[in-house]
Amino acid sequence: MKPTRIILDCDTGHDDAIALMTAAGNPAIDLIGVTCVAGNATLEHTLPNTLHVCQHLGIHVPVYAGCDRPMVRDRITASDIHGSSGLDGPVFEELTWKMEPEHAVHYIIRTLMESDGDITLCPTGPLTNIAMALRMEPKIANKISRIVLMGGAVGLGNTTPAAEFNILADPEAAHVVFTSGVPITMMGLDLTNQALATPEIISRMAAIGNKAGALFHDIMSFTLKSQALNGLSAGPVHDVTTIAWLIDPSIFQTRDLYVEIDLTHGPCYGRTVCDYNNRFHHPANAAVGLGLDLDRFWDLVEHSLRNLA
Repeated sequence: MKPTRIILDCDTGHDDAIALMTAAGNPAIDLIGVTCVAGNATLEHTLPNTLHVCQHLGIHVPVYAGCDRPMVRDRITASDIHGSSGLDGPVFEELTWKMEPEHAVHYIIRTLMESDGDITLCPTGPLTNIAMALRMEPKIANKISRIVLMGGAVGLGNTTPAAEFNILADPEAAHVVFTSGVPITMMGLDLTNQALATPEIISRMAAIGNKAGALFHDIMSFTLKSQALNGLSAGPVHDVTTIAWLIDPSIFQTRDLYVEIDLTHGPCYGRTVCDYNNRFHHPANAAVGLGLDLDRFWDLVEHSLRNLA
């Protein structure tokens, strides 16, 4: 089968880094470019974080700097989860790899317009770059095969009671994306909180014996200290689910739902309002992830990491 061509749009923190590794290491994915955005940390950190991962593992893919702030709201970061650098924990060699000179939004527009409509966008951070591209050149909506994003929730948020971080970081951008008419797969917290890396999983990946397995170990060892759920010694790898779904969607359970972004600037600002019981009677605009086969998920990740340095 022909590999799926993707652009990974990320705010490289810990789970974004593993998503990048999984995409680069799996033959089912053709990673044609990586675009960076502010989110988990400022762009001044998420960009070099991305370059560090690529350089460390010899992932030769062009990397582009994108938007350094949301479309409307004030910028927020997740330093309480990812540390001041956005990728605290791993220690990298001196960075020598460089970003591409073209702005990420321009790259996305140009690449899509020159394509045959076979490129999937995989945003694992705030949706600013994708929304700005859609606003600058609306014709790209017909050129995007699908948007597979990590963000939102059917149920509770993780940054406010209502909102998940990636959507809350730029709700207006999320509104643009969810009203674009592009096919969307939404991997929200209801699904991603199930993708838990336990100490046993961390040891399993380290036992691969390559640099990718060691990097996974260093990344998730830090994550266990800052993002363990409900007192459990395990941490979720939210963003990796987007890549895994593209590689093998049969691992996941999804439901087609109508999703609307709350822009009221009240206590539900940034909530993904998922019409689970079809009360609005609107056509579904997203396939929303609800469950996964965890054993098969980790088998897929391990297989991908084994193909890297």
